[in-house]
Amino acid sequence: MWKTFRSVAQFDSFEFDRTTRRLKRVASVDDLRRLAKRNLPAGVFDYIDGGAEDERSLATNSTHFGDLEFRPRVMRDVSDLDTSTTIFGKPASMPVVLSPTGFTRIAHSQGELAVTRAAGRAGVPWSLSTMGTRSIEECAAANPDGEKWFQIYTWKDRKLVEDLVGRAKEAGYGAVWLTVDTAVLGRRERDVRRGMTLPPKLGPKTLIDGAIHPAWTWDFLRAEPITFANIVGQHAEDGSTAITLADHVARQFDQALSWDDIEWLRSFWDGPIVLKGIQTVADAEQAVAMGVEGIGLSNHGGRQLDDAPSPVSLIEPVKQAVGDQATVICDGGIRRGSDIVKALALGADAVSLGRPYFLALGAGGEAGVDWLLDFLRTGLERTMALTGCRSLAEIDRSLVDWKR
Repeated sequence: MWKTFRSVAQFDSFEFDRTTRRLKRVASVDDLRRLAKRNLPAGVFDYIDGGAEDERSLATNSTHFGDLEFRPRVMRDVSDLDTSTTIFGKPASMPVVLSPTGFTRIAHSQGELAVTRAAGRAGVPWSLSTMGTRSIEECAAANPDGEKWFQIYTWKDRKLVEDLVGRAKEAGYGAVWLTVDTAVLGRRERDVRRGMTLPPKLGPKTLIDGAIHPAWTWDFLRAEPITFANIVGQHAEDGSTAITLADHVARQFDQALSWDDIEWLRSFWDGPIVLKGIQTVADAEQAVAMGVEGIGLSNHGGRQLDDAPSPVSLIEPVKQAVGDQATVICDGGIRRGSDIVKALALGADAVSLGRPYFLALGAGGEAGVDWLLDFLRTGLERTMALTGCRSLAEIDRSLVDWKR
């Protein structure tokens, strides 16, 4: 009887590392989200997870992928799959770019350093936000051989933007995102309800929330103060150097942004430019007319204008309008490898994502980001195999259809 029992029962060895132990029970991005919600103070989690107003755009960014169904081919010999591609002439292990996220160290003290190292190991481009919490140079040193992009806004202080882009160029960043959907800051009502500010202000609720999330609090207290690392030292109007997100948006974001600013950017940046926040075919066509290399179909993760179109719904009409004149990137809503395949089938050249890796960082630090990128890669491979696609070149419009 003992031999019979041993033949069907296997005992898993105990994993002593708490983070690894928890990640072993994670099966999806939704699981990462639940783990991050458990690990992070409520205000921090809602800052990462929340969207604008009633959060309809936040929801549809992902759910619209479910409105597509596959038309799989069989008997195709998928024993040898190739997920590799090039993005702006640079090799990538899969058609995935990690989008810029601001204030990343609020999820984990390593912040952008952890994410860029994970991206380097995975062989995909990673993007640093102007509002990042690690500097341009720190991140370049952490991932010296990986492809890195830098994100900018058009600020009223144009000299500051020029200096930042110059630093990024000197540090080896290969492309620039120009975010074009933030003339004003969207109303993020979870943050309003929580009284959330960046940097966080200490108060009774903050202290209580920190006490019931001791691991995050201990990590936060042991690390150096969180700042907007690339603009630290820029003075507020009262003479202080403390910059909150709301203050900075009010003082610096230029509502006079126009198409003429592409020429301004070209005057000091000669690499690829991706406009992040394109939401209509007309603006995509205008971007191509201005010579922009990349079109980032994005509604800012549902954080700016509620009821903006989902990025996946824009791919096909935009691709039909611009053809191969620009690289089309679907930014937002990606939660699985199957979503990547659907985006490519509609005509996207690559996808980008921010919130999932931000949640992964809150769930498991750098190991959480590694888990996410491996999950996306294996999901991409599995979907390709199950739909009969041996390479990205074989993924085309015949592979998917919108559900009736």
